[in-house]
Amino acid sequence: MRHFGYVPPDVRTALFHREPGRFDVDSPAQRLAVALGATLYSPATRPALAEDVIKQMGRGVVSMVLCLEDSIDDADVAGAEENLVRQLHALLEHGSELPLLFIRVRWPEQITDLVRRLGPAARLLSGFVLPKFTEERGVPFLEALTEAENACGRRLFAMPVLESPELLHLESRAETLAGIRRSVDKYRDRVLALRLGVTDFCSAYGLRRSPDMTAYDVQLIASVIADVVNTLGRADGTGLTVTGPVWEYFRLQERMFKPQLRRSPFTGRAEKLRTALIEHDMDGLLREIELDRANGLLGKTCIHPSHVAPVHALSVVSHEEYSDAVDILRPERGGGGVMRSAYTNKMNEVKPHRAWAERTLLRAEVFGVAREDVTFVELLAAGIT
Repeated sequence: MRHFGYVPPDVRTALFHREPGRFDVDSPAQRLAVALGATLYSPATRPALAEDVIKQMGRGVVSMVLCLEDSIDDADVAGAEENLVRQLHALLEHGSELPLLFIRVRWPEQITDLVRRLGPAARLLSGFVLPKFTEERGVPFLEALTEAENACGRRLFAMPVLESPELLHLESRAETLAGIRRSVDKYRDRVLALRLGVTDFCSAYGLRRSPDMTAYDVQLIASVIADVVNTLGRADGTGLTVTGPVWEYFRLQERMFKPQLRRSPFTGRAEKLRTALIEHDMDGLLREIELDRANGLLGKTCIHPSHVAPVHALSVVSHEEYSDAVDILRPERGGGGVMRSAYTNKMNEVKPHRAWAERTLLRAEVFGVAREDVTFVELLAAGIT
């Protein structure tokens, strides 16, 4: 699969200086972690879950979480498990290309039990999402994942969700983060990415951000994100990919927005697109995606399909970013130094900017590089099907 793979080839050629690269379930973990993009959550109770997965794949979704936890009522768990097993068997028979599929479980025993019940359909899974992860609660999940991996004979990844009160509360945060780091280091080969459960963080203090506010405007939440990245997202080889928090609002009506986006006044006019998006309650989402990347996060948890295209469009590397990254990493620059950027608008300092450049080129491999005259506007227009 590939990002923007559903876009006609001639359109991709017009949009990209370097087209997004291909990846699959067997790609290296680092590449898959970057490729997750907008990870769409869906309750496992949905009666047409298999059809939903196929439909969303056709709309550009490359990673999905089928949820048995907070998105469903406690009384519905057994029925949701039965539905999930049935739907994954239907997907196995369908035989079409599928997104990276993860199951969000409630307790460790579900992992081994589901893999057993799925039988051959377990090969459709990329892994499991582990809720309320701390060292104490998380290790049993990781042990169960290892057992399930051995039972089904294929690689299974974990995506722990960092959302516990111990992580939020200041007096226990440092110790909790240290414990999380110990546990994910021990199982590093199986941990694909760390996800942030900001809704649970807000719940601990009775907070809820409005559509005009990002997670970074809520200082309690911003401080946790900073500490998580500080401890677990370092660029020195010890860090893991940390994904952006969920955006809860989805009043955007794509059927109304799509024709507006494609009218000529918006083409190539990022500032006019911004006005249109504000009218459709997307300005907060766009600002939060930009702030996610500025704060060291990559990808985003999504609970509505309308969020996918903006996340992916803003994940494409701009021509200017790519030019800077390539210049910084030229072999002849190995000794360091500083130079003016090719766009003549900034200083590129080789040693301090090297880690940024390496991350940028990895993102370019997966999401591609836009042509010099292509903006977020055109990428978003192509992404809305």
